[in-house]
Amino acid sequence: MRTTEEVVETLRSALRGVGVVLPSLCVDPVTGASDEPFALVELGRCNVRVAERLASVVRGERPPLGTYVTDVRDGRIGEVRGHVGGRVQLRPVAGGREWDCPAGALEPATPDDVLRAQVRRANAAARLPG
Repeated sequence: MRTTEEVVETLRSALRGVGVVLPSLCVDPVTGASDEPFALVELGRCNVRVAERLASVVRGERPPLGTYVTDVRDGRIGEVRGHVGGRVQLRPVAGGREWDCPAGALEPATPDDVLRAQVRRANAAARLPG
């Protein structure tokens, strides 16, 4: 039988693997210090985006809401905003019109690709009209 601390670390690792970080995930200090054989796990607080992503993962949606993906058909990078009938709704990182994509035509976007798209968006917004 694993300790509660080991279970918490396993859960933390599993959640991190699907892009979910619960900042306050820990062993409940009150039950952890008691004579109870099994301490409670404190899931803690998180913001709305993390809660939305966690719900998406629990529903089995792939890719989860809030993650960044590349549409392999044309190379556009988008943030997953929804799932409808086998299609994934995407919001462009660099701005522009949202689009739907078949789930099979997506692959995870690399952090470098996402950063490049965000920099392009910031640069475009900073340009003076002219």
